[in-house]
Amino acid sequence: MIVFDLECIHGHVFEGWFDDKQDLETQQEKGILACPVCETTSVVQKVHPIAIKKSSGIERQKALRATQEVMAELTEKVVDYVEKNYEDVGSSFSKEALKMHYGVEEYRNIRGSTTKEEEKVLDKEGVRVFKVPVIKKESEQN
Repeated sequence: MIVFDLECIHGHVFEGWFDDKQDLETQQEKGILACPVCETTSVVQKVHPIAIKKSSGIERQKALRATQEVMAELTEKVVDYVEKNYEDVGSSFSKEALKMHYGVEEYRNIRGSTTKEEEKVLDKEGVRVFKVPVIKKESEQN
């Protein structure tokens, strides 16, 4: 058994016990891993700072590279999760979010883009938004 610190999209931190790392990932993919506080299934493994012993510049570079690789992998997992589990409403994000906020439409997971002005309106109306940076995949960059 292994214990991982987990955090939901709403910032609730909790522990999860798993057989191994694969068990954690399987439960995340199936959507059965849920926050015990708010029951959201948007849960990720909490990243811990890595202790690095001061030593040669080469070892520091290796440790930095390893940390960057872990962060890139985590970012890719978040982006993949959002792409698979959220409907892309494009530039209509603000309109759709407000419709759901006021009960005109039933709640669903959406993703899209907003302008700074639209973000201000959403904030003023009390619509909470979680911004995820868009990262182009190598296949999209060419």
